[in-house]
Amino acid sequence: MPRLTINVDHVATIRQARSAKEPDPVSAAVLAELAGAHGIVTHLREDRRHIQFRDIKILRETIKTKLNLEMASTQEMIRIALDVKPDLVTLVPEKRQELTTEGGLDVILNKEHVQSVIRLLNDSNIPVSIFIDADLDQIKMCHRIGSQFVEIHTGHYADETDKIKKEDALDRVTESVKFANKLGLEVNAGHGLDYTNVSKIALIPGIKELSIGHAIVARAVLHGFEKAVADMLALIKHTEIMKDIKAM
Repeated sequence: MPRLTINVDHVATIRQARSAKEPDPVSAAVLAELAGAHGIVTHLREDRRHIQFRDIKILRETIKTKLNLEMASTQEMIRIALDVKPDLVTLVPEKRQELTTEGGLDVILNKEHVQSVIRLLNDSNIPVSIFIDADLDQIKMCHRIGSQFVEIHTGHYADETDKIKKEDALDRVTESVKFANKLGLEVNAGHGLDYTNVSKIALIPGIKELSIGHAIVARAVLHGFEKAVADMLALIKHTEIMKDIKAM
């Protein structure tokens, strides 16, 4: 069963809408861990639209599981990562005008720069993952330049409404996970996953972690954070149980 990591960015989005002190993403992270989450994910953006540097510092000091810091590969973010020392850095593309990350990083186009960032972070014992689309050439390049992890972008699968295209997108994710594992890469997956579409992704062999945020925060607004995390964990566990039953 893949482990569940919780992205608390949108707790901070609600806070920043009023430039207030609450809700606190750090508190949300604590509740997520109490509910059984295996890690906390957060994206410190250049424009600081949600998560702030203060959040990253306190999260590093308080969470008991692991901290995955998503960030663009800029000099500012590299300095912050070297200071905070998260358990994992995930390099992502970033556009100021986008509502959320729209796709994977083009590693082929930026291979020299990304490789230099990986080496710099690895020298400080910080492993690196790269958020990429379900593309075998991108995966091959991630392996070639020394990334230890990849995170497969599941948004195209999650957002697709046409049944045939959705199955094609799922097949691409499955093939990408298998190929990355074959190269020796650890594989995470995320983006757009919710309570209606996570099961088929959770069934894919070889995924180490699922990163889920918006859907859990949305449910938490109505039902509470611990329950929202527990509901997602129960759904993933049920998927694993049903897979085992079918295999009998």
